[in-house]
Amino acid sequence: MYDSDKIIPGLIIFVGLMTFPIWSSIGKAEPKPEPKIDTPAINQMVKKQCVEDTHFMKTSHMQMINDWRDKVLRDGERYYTNSRGEKVMMSLQNTCMKCHSNKDKFCDTCHTYTDVKPYCWDCHIQPKGIKQ
Repeated sequence: MYDSDKIIPGLIIFVGLMTFPIWSSIGKAEPKPEPKIDTPAINQMVKKQCVEDTHFMKTSHMQMINDWRDKVLRDGERYYTNSRGEKVMMSLQNTCMKCHSNKDKFCDTCHTYTDVKPYCWDCHIQPKGIKQ
């Protein structure tokens, strides 16, 4: 083989550089974030319940918000009936952000951890952090 003394070390260096991000991060996993729900609105609630149960909100909140957007903008529906039979206004800012006003400590911790960049704030006004 021609120039094998150059090709083989070159391939080893190339494979090493390409796999560096994988083997350099072994054993360095970030701990799962715990969103802070200690806002003034939540602290005043007697029964601390979100629009739906915790598991549903952790796994499906974005789909629910997308469905809300479509129903409000396209169909003119303004209220959502949750699994408990309660009617809730479909509004990101007036329903969700009313209680979860600490966007930095609530929304952003999980979105940063999962490297998700929601497009909510392309249309909605981003809430300012509340100092507690």
